[in-house]
Amino acid sequence: LFRFLVGLSLALAALVGIPLGLVAARFKKLGQIELLSVEILQTIPSLALLCFMIPLFGIGKIPSLVALFLYALLPIVRNTYTGMISLDRQLLEIAGVLGLNRWQKLLRIELPLSSLNILAGIKTSAVLTVGTATLAAFIGGGGYGTLIVRGLALDDMSITLAGAVPAAVMSLLIHALFEWLDRILIPRGLRKDFSYS
Repeated sequence: LFRFLVGLSLALAALVGIPLGLVAARFKKLGQIELLSVEILQTIPSLALLCFMIPLFGIGKIPSLVALFLYALLPIVRNTYTGMISLDRQLLEIAGVLGLNRWQKLLRIELPLSSLNILAGIKTSAVLTVGTATLAAFIGGGGYGTLIVRGLALDDMSITLAGAVPAAVMSLLIHALFEWLDRILIPRGLRKDFSYS
């Protein structure tokens, strides 16, 4: 259940956050409003955001999933936006001269060159989501947080650790997974520049 909450909320955040970052980079005024909106979401304490979901969705997995999705958006949107606006304009102009249309430029040049930033944003969101997902137990979301809450209520360190240790191990495994993805998805030249080789 915990892995399901983390995996699905992160996948949804990436599916929504990357296009939002692309839109923010393309349309400056709309982008500023968009970035401000997701930044405001991030300023809400995670437990409070989970509690805000109760009147809308009740308790259980759905409000936990929605809250985790919203909380994971900012790093992905911000890093995608940063990667896109930091691209060399001259390189994009050359791509236009070569006859590449907007979609070809996006898929062959812009996204590959922005991949370092985009993956860093997803990695950050993944680690944050694991930590926040433990709080989902307070609104019936289940997962490792249930053991942590039970251990705290009973003042039993062994029960608390039974929830905390797997969550920490999962964070480390996610970090290792993204290090591996970096080597596969980021162009070799960028990996060398940023010591990912």
